[in-house]
Amino acid sequence: MASCCGTSSAVLAVPNASAISGRNGKQVSGAVSMKSKSATSPSLQLFGAARKNLKEVKRNSFVVAASDGVLEGPSEEQNAEQVAITTPATTTLVKAPEEENSGEDNSVEDLKQSLVDSLYGTDRGLRASSETRGEIVELITQLEAQNPTAAPTEALALLDGKWILAYTSFSELFPLLAAANLPLVKVGEISQTFDASSFTVQNSVLFSGPLATTSFSTSASFLVRSPKRVQVKFEEGIIGTPQLTDSLDIPDNVEFLGQKVDLVAFQSVLRPLQDAASSLARTISGQPPFKFPFQSERTQSWLLTTYLDEDLRISRGDGGSIFVLLKEGSPLLEL
Repeated sequence: MASCCGTSSAVLAVPNASAISGRNGKQVSGAVSMKSKSATSPSLQLFGAARKNLKEVKRNSFVVAASDGVLEGPSEEQNAEQVAITTPATTTLVKAPEEENSGEDNSVEDLKQSLVDSLYGTDRGLRASSETRGEIVELITQLEAQNPTAAPTEALALLDGKWILAYTSFSELFPLLAAANLPLVKVGEISQTFDASSFTVQNSVLFSGPLATTSFSTSASFLVRSPKRVQVKFEEGIIGTPQLTDSLDIPDNVEFLGQKVDLVAFQSVLRPLQDAASSLARTISGQPPFKFPFQSERTQSWLLTTYLDEDLRISRGDGGSIFVLLKEGSPLLEL
């Protein structure tokens, strides 16, 4: 660039200018130049105005700001303040230790409630379907995993007392349970009583009929073999003294082999037996129970307690059988 006599010229040189084609397809040779006589020439004024307009466009450009979802229009300030978008803080709730323990306790209580509910209508396991048995086993497994008494045989005070049988998978007990299907015979309470002071355990079954109620019991001693297992040795059987009723209780009908038998016609015939029953009751009521010893090698067994608390006890026998027992006086017995 050269300047002379107040005249300025600007030359824009394009490399290989000869290779540039015009709009009509012809080649344009030489250099492209632009001349002006002074800095205040109309061409430069136009160029300066264009630059000024460009600045105004940039200054008045749209600014998108995160302000309650509103898009703001052109900013009046040259340096518009931008609003930063921030993510709300996440609040994490942490349970207090007491709440966590309470949740675990509720879980165990819920499992116990579900177990007792699943036993309804099973007649202590005699009438349980395979599906119901599977559900019961699953609930028992979950309870065993949360056993609050890690060493039941070391908590004899908790084990001590009378336990009522609510369910069993012990098939050898089923014939006894099935006796309830006989006419005029009812199988009452089945229980197991631990005496921690003498290391003895007694199994007992109550029977009732229209003439009397009686019981059959087995007495055994036990030895602690592990924190959960006891060795049981049955020593004798006991037939309790029949407690005869003062009056005959004859129902209107009984079910036998799936058929209902009407007993209304027999009630008048059996009434004369009432006086004889009362007399016999007074005669034998003072007699001691009948006892007989066990001398077979099969009288020994073991019992594994897998769950124990103040209301519920779950035990497994040496044949893989399961026993669910509820403590006498437990509110679970009222469900």
